[in-house]
Amino acid sequence: MPYLSLTSWSLHRNLGPLRWTRWDDHSKITYTDAQEQPETLSLLELPAVLMQKGFAAAEICHFHFPDTGETYLLSLRSAFKEAGIRFYTLLLEYGDISTADEIRRSSDIDWIRHWIQIAAAAGAERVRIIAGDADPKDQGGLKRSATALVELCEYAAARGVRVVTENFHALTSVSDNCLALLDACGESLGLTSDFGNFKGPEKYDMLAQTIPHSESIHAKSQTDEEGIPDAAEFERCMQIVKRTGYEGPITVVYDGPGDMWEGIQRVRSLITPYLA
Repeated sequence: MPYLSLTSWSLHRNLGPLRWTRWDDHSKITYTDAQEQPETLSLLELPAVLMQKGFAAAEICHFHFPDTGETYLLSLRSAFKEAGIRFYTLLLEYGDISTADEIRRSSDIDWIRHWIQIAAAAGAERVRIIAGDADPKDQGGLKRSATALVELCEYAAARGVRVVTENFHALTSVSDNCLALLDACGESLGLTSDFGNFKGPEKYDMLAQTIPHSESIHAKSQTDEEGIPDAAEFERCMQIVKRTGYEGPITVVYDGPGDMWEGIQRVRSLITPYLA
């Protein structure tokens, strides 16, 4: 039976600064670009709050980690264990393993390895790796991404972490490339499908192709300027999930205006009928 999960992105105006990782093309290094946000809830408090609200799992964006030291990571691991909910995925929001820039690709692979170590220490079951920013028609980019993912899947598996990628960023903006990466990596690679990331008239056909292969669903609604979801559009996506017999986490994604908990509840109310 599917169950409810929440991504920390749905609370990105509540969890303190967003510590974005950027690439400096001049100096050829990564750096952190902090975007200030209010902190009405700490990351260590989040698992207990989610448990109280009826969520069974969470997915945490890497930029929400205020600390990656051993003591903090063990505290986060304990917070999930004490709350009795799953740290399902650590979402890496940076990295281009499809780039033809060998210096950057090597640097980004090293950066991802470091975050796989963090995921293992914090008790995350999975780490989501972006497949890349190469044009979806760039076969060289697709091959470079697949090669890196094979290597990273092996590295993560040795540390008890599973790698997933997602229909996220340019390379996997078409379902054919998502499926090609799964074929290249075999059972060692998983997939997340996000309702909001495929575009155009083929969106629903592409979701119908990827959702049967997915082990996480990012249930992102289209919202109006007041944060009200397009219920008919969302339910069309949920019907695809239902037809596949999917039984994993359905992760509420809200990034609209206004109070984030209220927005989360509006999306959640559209998911609930499909959890019975």
